[in-house]
Amino acid sequence: MNPPGFFPLDDHSVLALEGPEAIAFAHAQFSSDVAALAVGHWQWSTWLTAKGRVLAVFALLRTGEHALRLVLPDVDAAELADALRRYVFRRKVTLAARPDLRVAGAFAAPAQARGPLLAGDEANGLELDYGTAALPRTLRLAGGPGATEPASTEAWSVADLRLGLPRLPPSQREQWTPQQLALDRLAAFSVKKGCYPGQEIVARTHFLGRAKRELLLLQVADAAEPGAAVVQAGQAIGSLASAAGRSPRYALAVVPLERADVPLQVGDAEARVEPFVEGLAR
Repeated sequence: MNPPGFFPLDDHSVLALEGPEAIAFAHAQFSSDVAALAVGHWQWSTWLTAKGRVLAVFALLRTGEHALRLVLPDVDAAELADALRRYVFRRKVTLAARPDLRVAGAFAAPAQARGPLLAGDEANGLELDYGTAALPRTLRLAGGPGATEPASTEAWSVADLRLGLPRLPPSQREQWTPQQLALDRLAAFSVKKGCYPGQEIVARTHFLGRAKRELLLLQVADAAEPGAAVVQAGQAIGSLASAAGRSPRYALAVVPLERADVPLQVGDAEARVEPFVEGLAR
């Protein structure tokens, strides 16, 4: 059961990786430096296509010497497990969705977790520091029922965008590179570790400085949806990757680094650039 102040995040799911080769498997598949992640700590990570496009962005928790948990927004853990199993081959690792671990959130600083350090356990509740000093949040994994709270879930999604954490609906998967989604702000990928799917493209973009697009936080009209064009001076220059909230509604937009100094528009309304809430990187 969750303490007062927590609400279920039913659009999140949990995937467990366990076994003697769980860490090696995850290190070879995911973009972050999994091998360097200490037990009891967590980091941001992604799974990419071979072309370096983002399939999923998630929190990666090392809960034991041979155990990992993925907290997945907007991605079904069972479906991701099926996709990852194609690459297991003979590695000694099991992948299983954990519907018994429900994800909940609260707009408050955690009682014990700090930065990348986890607190608690799965039996009694595992907590993550999921915010900043300016926007404190706690994410919690625990068993037990919980009543859905759509308004709170939407507010959580808005906070994700304000912190620069992309929320990718199915239409926006396999569309963006980690650099286009500014995942370097979250330290969600490594350019120094060994190979992983998409690593060559990620490293080439990093070392050759070829990133031509950036991520902006926009305040948009309530009708704006992911995939909508971002227009400047009558020309489409980018599109929305994420959107959440109502009056105000926020969106993450991928647009060119070099563009004119004139207002942006999404749909029939002007889109106002907003600052990110800084400090989320782990």
